[in-house]
Parts: sequence; C-alpha cells; structure tokens
Amino acid sequence: MLSILHYMAIIISMTEKNSSIDSPCKGIRRDPVHWLAFGFGSGCIPWAPGTFGTITAVPVFLLLNGTTLWVYLSITMMMFVIGIWICGKTAEKLNVHDHPGIVWDEIVGYLVTMTAAPTGWTWIIIGFVLFRIFDIVKPWPISIADKRISGGLGIMLDDVIAGIFSLVILQLIAYLGIF
Repeated sequence: MLSILHYMAIIISMTEKNSSIDSPCKGIRRDPVHWLAFGFGSGCIPWAPGTFGTITAVPVFLLLNGTTLWVYLSITMMMFVIGIWICGKTAEKLNVHDHPGIVWDEIVGYLVTMTAAPTGWTWIIIGFVLFRIFDIVKPWPISIADKRISGGLGIMLDDVIAGIFSLVILQLIAYLGIF
C-alpha cells in the first residue's frame, strides 16, 4: 500500500511541474471529479497519458486481485458507471469530447482485461500490452464506439470494448498454454 501512495505522490509532483496556467491539470487536486477522471493525476503526464493511465490501473488491479470474481466484477462495473459521469463532467468542463488526459476509462478497460486473469507479473504485462494495442489501434467496433457515441458513455465504452477484446485474447493465450 505504501508503494501505491508513493507512486501517487510522484505522479502529483510530476503533474504540477508540467502544468501551465491554462492547463487542465492546474489545480487538479482541488477538483475531485477532475482528479479521478485524470487517473489520480496520471493523465497529466504530457507524453502518453493513456499509457500512464493504464500503468496507474496496475496497482488498482493488484488491490482487487485478491477478491472473489463477483466482488471484482461488481467493483469494475461500479467504476464503469461512475466513470460515465466522471468522464462526462470533465469533458464538459474542458469543452472537449475526450481529452487525452482523461484516463479513468483506461483504468476500467485494463480491469476488464484482467478479469479472471492468471496470476503473476507475466500476465499483468501481457494484459497491459494487449489492452494498449487495442486501445491505440481501435479496430472495429471499438472505432465505432469512439467516433459515434458522445459524452461520458462514449469515453468509457471504447476502452471497455478494447478491454473485452484483450480479455478474450488473454484468456485464449492462457488456455492454449502459450505462456
């Protein structure tokens, strides 16, 4: 738990150093909705915020990993529903459909990927790589959700679909014993 808090402190200090006066990250700690949408500040990292948002999802996954499948799915679903509102409010406030710094959707998408995943760092990394590939490339129907569905639901849904694609591939790799 201490290492997770240390990681968060590093992210917050990096985001404040990289925030200009007009940056959406300026004063992020004073707006809890914005702070959550920006993945506890990880979305404020100026290069590859989606990747850093997914990295932020790893400690969240590790916290949930010891729970039952039912609890894991319930929390992931709750985070999805809350994320629709959080991401929608932040996008509305920034007047941008899906600001690159909004990474709550990456956190939830990664949790979807890791549903019932085998244990171990190898699987955490494989899940990470698969999710990032699907989230970046956005094959059909991910691209449709990304382009045609607006608001918080649109922000969240393309990453959840990417997570489902990644989940299927991850489970297939595990089933076939490739790793």
